[in-house]
Amino acid sequence: MHYYSHPSAVIDEDCSIGEGTRIWHFSHIMSGCRIGKNCNLGQNVVVSPGVILGNNVKVQNNVSIYTGVECEDDVFLGPSMVFTNVINPRSAIVRKDQYKKTIVRKGASVGANATIVCGNEIGEYALIGAGAVITKPVPPYALVAGNPAKQIGWVSEYGHTLLFNESGMAVCPESGQPYVLKHQSVSRLI
Repeated sequence: MHYYSHPSAVIDEDCSIGEGTRIWHFSHIMSGCRIGKNCNLGQNVVVSPGVILGNNVKVQNNVSIYTGVECEDDVFLGPSMVFTNVINPRSAIVRKDQYKKTIVRKGASVGANATIVCGNEIGEYALIGAGAVITKPVPPYALVAGNPAKQIGWVSEYGHTLLFNESGMAVCPESGQPYVLKHQSVSRLI
């Protein structure tokens, strides 16, 4: 075993857990999920069957990641944020064959207590504000907040607000990386 799990964590059989990953108190890792290298799963985290977490994913306390969710590398999931996997759940009606896929792309961050309604894609390096309710896809580098969430700006890969000039150019104040805004889409210049 090349990962750490707290003695109170439950790790079911047939999981794939990468080297350097840490799983903390009272978490439950269910069979058939794949967790990458160097991830950190906080206290009281549930990872359901079929879930895929890339490398270096940080999952804060009290997050349940349900079947149908995939998080690429370097994703951050804030405390008590929520995923769903069925659009119209009912206790008396089994809809396990109707799970909607939700994907969180590389480097995206989801704030504390945010809700991601299933079937949506969160773009690379997007930043979801605390308490936001995501009801539609979020573009790469978008900054969204509110209920329902609305885009309120753009962010760099370091999570700083980007201020674009008349030419559609911006620079991250921390990294110095340049970005371009063209046709309501942001990309980083190399």
